[in-house]
Amino acid sequence: MSLTVEQLLANPDLHETVREQTRGLLQVNDESPRLAAVFGTQQRWLLGHLAMGQYFAEVARGNPEPVILMARYLEQVKTLGISSVNTADAFIKEMLVYGIAQQGQTQDRRNRPFLPAPQTVAATRRWVFIHLASLDRLDGGRRLDVFELDETILPRLHPEISARAMISPELRSPPKTWSLFTWLNNGGIVMDWLMLGVEPVDPSVERVPTQLRSVPELAETFRLSRTHLTRKLREAEEIGSIGWDGNRGRSVMWISREFLREYHTTQAYKLSIIDAACKKIGLR
Repeated sequence: MSLTVEQLLANPDLHETVREQTRGLLQVNDESPRLAAVFGTQQRWLLGHLAMGQYFAEVARGNPEPVILMARYLEQVKTLGISSVNTADAFIKEMLVYGIAQQGQTQDRRNRPFLPAPQTVAATRRWVFIHLASLDRLDGGRRLDVFELDETILPRLHPEISARAMISPELRSPPKTWSLFTWLNNGGIVMDWLMLGVEPVDPSVERVPTQLRSVPELAETFRLSRTHLTRKLREAEEIGSIGWDGNRGRSVMWISREFLREYHTTQAYKLSIIDAACKKIGLR
């Protein structure tokens, strides 16, 4: 039986595990910020994983020249209601311009085939690696050992993860504060950075201090519009999810216990989905 959200939330090591996971994801951002930005908003995260899931499914089928067919990709985007077709088409064109994706070869160019660049495949492997390490830490499993020894696992595992993520209400429509950030460019990365600086606290603590002191510095670090970031932070402040010990934006920022719970819960749903995919392909 795969790990449930309830089991993950009850694990006393969840906070530290998620912090270590976040540390790994932020390192990817530091090394390849443009590539990390592909998954920087909720919508782009879904569009990116959908494309990678289709690509790896072709690899798993044994296709010697696996590609993603644009028409098939756009049809699935429409069916799943991830974005408009025009938005998804523009997203792939952007990936091609920046070398995150490449034009594919096919007998019929009208299919507009494309495929992820080698660096994108490597980054996806690393994303899976980081999350398998989290699961192994939480239950003492050996998923990562097996994953590293068998190159066929990634093409079989990722489509299973993607398929589950695409239909998960908890990942498609995250909680209120999470949603404020995940529709901001690089908002997911900002949240990860905030949570990395949150030390373990007693569950009864209402206001949990973060490492953030300067909004302008945060905006510069993650190449964000200072105005846009400030607006999002004020929206979060209005609903009681964040606040400041002193002057707004110039003192230590705190997050509410509920916001921290939202973050843990969404991470637990993601890890539960990945573990269910592991179970499906026999990786436990």
